[in-house]
Amino acid sequence: MGAAKETLGEEQQPWAEVSPDAARRLLVAAVEAFAERGYHATTTRDIASRAGMSPAALYIHYKTKEELLHRISRLGHDKALAILRSAADGEGSAAERLSAAVRSFVRWHAGHHMTARVVQYELDALGPEHRTEIVALRRRTDAAVREIINDGVRAGEFDVPDVPGTTLAVLSLCIDVARWFNAAGRRTPDEVGALYADLVLRMVGARAQG
Repeated sequence: MGAAKETLGEEQQPWAEVSPDAARRLLVAAVEAFAERGYHATTTRDIASRAGMSPAALYIHYKTKEELLHRISRLGHDKALAILRSAADGEGSAAERLSAAVRSFVRWHAGHHMTARVVQYELDALGPEHRTEIVALRRRTDAAVREIINDGVRAGEFDVPDVPGTTLAVLSLCIDVARWFNAAGRRTPDEVGALYADLVLRMVGARAQG
């Protein structure tokens, strides 16, 4: 079964920061193949074929299949972290910042569900050095959400007895969107983001923001 198309926002072209064009095409092809078949079941020949290139051409830009996965994972985690840090460092109450964080984080995981599935669920396929690097980025992602929740607790906005556990629950809820989101389904990425923002504010004992 073919992977569903991603619902990319108009402001973003897939992997526009990757150059040259051949390297970008290979990255797009790898995302599609990994999301559809899984990392281990995908061959470099599969990726090159999807990109309309020869297997030999792939090695000009990426030494190994694992290097491709690392590039995808690094770019995806950097984007996810930037989304959450922007919300954590933004203006407004803790409830407003948590709502903004969840909306944006979920919207990205829904709108880029194929990429997000690879980024979030193929961590164990990375080599030890690359895995350590990505785990460090995940810790920073966790810290951004935990920071907002701690601010809300200190300000009396949230009722959260277990901040680390609640942080894990919030992130797990958001990330899981990539696993089930269907671009042909009833809800848009924006609608899922709004729903989850409301759910998370209820989790922490805050009123939904108007």
